[in-house]
Amino acid sequence: MKFGQVEDPSKINFALPKDHSRTKEILSTNKKGLENISIGCAKWNKTDLKGFYPKGTKDELTYYGTQFNSIELNATFYGMPTPDQVKTWKEKTPENFKFFPKITNTVSHFKRLIDVTDPVTHFASAVMNFDEKLGMAFLQLHDNFKPKDYDRLEKFVKEWPKEVPLAIELRNTEWFTNEKILNTTCELFEAHNITNIIVDTAGRRDMLHMRLTTPNAFIRYVGANAESDYERLDDWLQHLTKWKKEGLQNLYFFVHQNIEKASPLLSAYFIKKLNEEWKKEIHIPQMATESTGTLF
Repeated sequence: MKFGQVEDPSKINFALPKDHSRTKEILSTNKKGLENISIGCAKWNKTDLKGFYPKGTKDELTYYGTQFNSIELNATFYGMPTPDQVKTWKEKTPENFKFFPKITNTVSHFKRLIDVTDPVTHFASAVMNFDEKLGMAFLQLHDNFKPKDYDRLEKFVKEWPKEVPLAIELRNTEWFTNEKILNTTCELFEAHNITNIIVDTAGRRDMLHMRLTTPNAFIRYVGANAESDYERLDDWLQHLTKWKKEGLQNLYFFVHQNIEKASPLLSAYFIKKLNEEWKKEIHIPQMATESTGTLF
């Protein structure tokens, strides 16, 4: 994942910003407590996750499902999933595994939310075949999709099939630098139960916000292949612990890397720390080879 990559991470201020004033109010609406914790990678293919799979692994997703409880499913961004493909993926994973499929780029990048009823219907109909294993679909908008296109976003949100939980990632600075625009957009999300995605990556600190629109935290964490990656995860755990106390309902945390082979290592570190802090027993993924057991 090259988005937000920088040459020298040591020059970046990785401090997490303070919560938006509305976030605590949103968390307080959850009276059910913490229901789900999903932590995973963005890919399961052997080419990227070098050293993760044991030699002779025949089915990567099946093995991945023994190590992680979820996947950020980017494969659906590049091609419209079919019901049969979704059922195959579902059957290869264990009970309680969750898929978080990205909406196909036909909707977000090529049509840019214009006249997307048909592809949205096809996408939603397909991913609903995940049944109980569907975590949440998510829409990633293009970097140059700006607030001037708000009407398109509003129409999309209002017409989205309510049967499929949805999160949205806004990538243009203008959504975050104008408080009025940010509030209007987040109020739209709140009204339609849309989760506001948080992206934490080195080269795009302008996108890092702490404005929740549902009691769910959907975080796309991009490491910089530097020692600071671990410190950043520690900071996130501290912040998430605060949100847990305030009413966090679901945590969806997905680890990316510019060198993806490090993703399982960072995920394992984060899960271990979370288990200790939150008294959980989430399986800690193991690398298949000791030679790749270090990040640097």
